[in-house]
Amino acid sequence: MEPALIKCPGCGKTNRVPAAASGRPRCGNCKLGLPWITTAGDDDFAAVAEQSPVPVLVDFWAAWCGPCRMVSPVLDRLATERAGAIKLVKVDVDRAPRLSGRFDVQAIPTLMVMDGGKVLAKQAGAAPAATLRSWLDSALAGRG
Repeated sequence: MEPALIKCPGCGKTNRVPAAASGRPRCGNCKLGLPWITTAGDDDFAAVAEQSPVPVLVDFWAAWCGPCRMVSPVLDRLATERAGAIKLVKVDVDRAPRLSGRFDVQAIPTLMVMDGGKVLAKQAGAAPAATLRSWLDSALAGRG
């Protein structure tokens, strides 16, 4: 699990953010919450996503998928807007066939919201930014 290099939306400093951690990532310079965007596969999904201290938005995608490439910047924006409150975990279905089977991913992109290792919401297909934002907020509002 390689740490991601994340630019702070507040001060612009680049921070090294681990894929799995017990706390919420904060900028080493200004202490602002950082967007937590990382990848996971068959071998590290449990540590990266299921044991996350914050809710997780999982993006099942593939490099050859046009709709996946359209949705990716929207998901990055959502993770940035909710810095410190959610983690975006990107799963390449071609490199993680066991996860795709486990979560019954039939089409891509497939998005899931997880909290405490439990799936709160799941949807397949690309959607406009406003629709994805509303879907995410609704899923997070239902956790308890």
